[in-house]
Amino acid sequence: MRSHNYRSATAFLSTLFLLQPTISSAFYLPGVAPTSYRQGQRVPLNVNHLTPSSTPEDETLRSIVALDYYHPGFHFCRPPNGTEYISESLGSILFGDRISNSPYELYMKKIEPCRALCSVTFGPESASFVNLLIWEYYNLNFLIDGLPAGQSNFDNATDTHFYSSGFALGSPSQVEGEVQLHNHYSMYIDYHEVAPPGRGDPQYRVVGVEVVPSSRKNSKILPNGDAECGEEVPLILSEDEDTEVTWTYSVSWHESPTAWATRWDKYLHVFDPKIHWFSLFSSTLIVVLLVGMVAATLLRALRKDIARYNQVDQYHLADLNGTSAVLEDGVQEDSGWKLVHGDVFRAPKYPLLLSVFLGSGAQLFVMTGITIAFALLGFLSPSNRGSLGTVMILLYAILASVGGYVSSRCYKTFGGEAWKRNIILTPVLIPGVVFGTFFFLNLFLWAQPGSSGAVPFFWMLLIVGIWFVISLPLSFAGSWVGFKQAPISPPVRSNQIPRQIPHAPGYLRPIPSMLLVGILPFGAISVELFFILNSIWVSKIYYMFGFLFLCYGLMVITCAASTILMIYFLLCAENYHWRWRAFFTAGSCAVYIFLYAMFNWVSKMSLGGLTSNVLYIGYSALISFLFFIMTGTIGFFSTWAFVQKIYGSIKID
Repeated sequence: MRSHNYRSATAFLSTLFLLQPTISSAFYLPGVAPTSYRQGQRVPLNVNHLTPSSTPEDETLRSIVALDYYHPGFHFCRPPNGTEYISESLGSILFGDRISNSPYELYMKKIEPCRALCSVTFGPESASFVNLLIWEYYNLNFLIDGLPAGQSNFDNATDTHFYSSGFALGSPSQVEGEVQLHNHYSMYIDYHEVAPPGRGDPQYRVVGVEVVPSSRKNSKILPNGDAECGEEVPLILSEDEDTEVTWTYSVSWHESPTAWATRWDKYLHVFDPKIHWFSLFSSTLIVVLLVGMVAATLLRALRKDIARYNQVDQYHLADLNGTSAVLEDGVQEDSGWKLVHGDVFRAPKYPLLLSVFLGSGAQLFVMTGITIAFALLGFLSPSNRGSLGTVMILLYAILASVGGYVSSRCYKTFGGEAWKRNIILTPVLIPGVVFGTFFFLNLFLWAQPGSSGAVPFFWMLLIVGIWFVISLPLSFAGSWVGFKQAPISPPVRSNQIPRQIPHAPGYLRPIPSMLLVGILPFGAISVELFFILNSIWVSKIYYMFGFLFLCYGLMVITCAASTILMIYFLLCAENYHWRWRAFFTAGSCAVYIFLYAMFNWVSKMSLGGLTSNVLYIGYSALISFLFFIMTGTIGFFSTWAFVQKIYGSIKID
């Protein structure tokens, strides 16, 4: 019988989708044609990297470095004709996939009670290396007909069975302080019979794969070449002397009613769906109430302000004609945001840097929206590993024209004159920071022997090629079009002499205002952020792009509304330096994202070694920086539209 191991799902940033046609969950379209096998035909089994998972006791993560399957320290058996790596996509390589062939021989519907691969000897050094990885709960990842091999689990909350991708390299032994190596893999493969085209033998498709690992110390290869798998006796690798290990496996086939098109359903399980729905509903309700309150407050205040200011202007005109000398009750001289109308559209400090940030932020914003939309509509199939990462990189390169256009148009509006510098910095500055950080962190993985996360030098050159061959020319073209356009004209003229800015109350100072506003968009995405970080670091599957789409929309609305409200208060305090303030105020959401990542690092991780800690902090900082650029851009443009609107609605003498 199959044993059920209650273990959390493990995979590395997989592009898997929930097969439900609801707004909260994405479905997928098959990305590859199904492969049908005749009875006795060989079914390929490929192996992928080993990935760490969280401990089942306290959900603590002890490492984030993925390792190559054929690392010499594992002593796994190699194919007779040598190791051959399977060609992969750019996104798959960047996320650490290293798929290769294996010596396992699987034939459709052929039962293998016990079969041996090879016998190896673990020395003390290799034993210490493997025992440490077992303590860190590393998982093996097999792919049979492209389907991840996993372990069967049962969710009591939903009363459903599901598969978790990957299975354990070993497990703690009954002897305290020791671990046992799993050297036998029992494979249970589900197949579905399909009608053959025309007349011929029946054909079958693989629709499910479960692997139950076990430790069998007495496994051995008999003199006649047959295998003896033995009983389940703990196999403990000695760190003082050599240990003989025989790798064995068994295969059984089971017919299943599951169709090939829905075979991923078993891997796409939602833990505690009611809690997830409740959290998202609560966040949505809070955001809707917040935006409604902001909109109502602003509309009411602005309507009264604009009516009062226009009424004041009418009385000023009446005074000039000698028809009136006294203002009516309730009509006062200019105050608040109208007083700074001659300075509010003054060029900001460092216009070149701000325009470059805005161009890159617009590029990120459009790329993120299109990617989530593609994933939501099911165009990124889970059968194509790494498709999400590949699409993101290519979209970012293609959308460089958007970044160039926005940057140049903003720079021209700000009155900038160093147009050549703007054209060059727009596609170089932010991508250069990202690539430089990525290259620096990759050096640590290169220094880590056997790490599959280290991007090979060829793929680094490919990324640089995409950058310089696709991104740069498109950005230059967008900048050229932007500079050909007329600058965005303000509704009022700027005074020659800047107005003095009075002392602002405490909550309008830069840091307090940033912290107050930044927490609101963070609250809108905090629920999905938890699942995304689990997907990245704890090797859990993320596929709920419907929830992500909703949260992305809530984040955009919250960024815009909260930044507009803060800038309105700033203008009422007669502070007209709003451009950089709007960008930093909305971008401060990234501060909370980084703090949340650091909270997880302290409370839910116990990373050993310099490499894992540097990688976690470095990539968390990089993700937060990109969020800062994107959310800052959202806040800036929404505020710019707001300022243009209100100052265009009043009469200026």
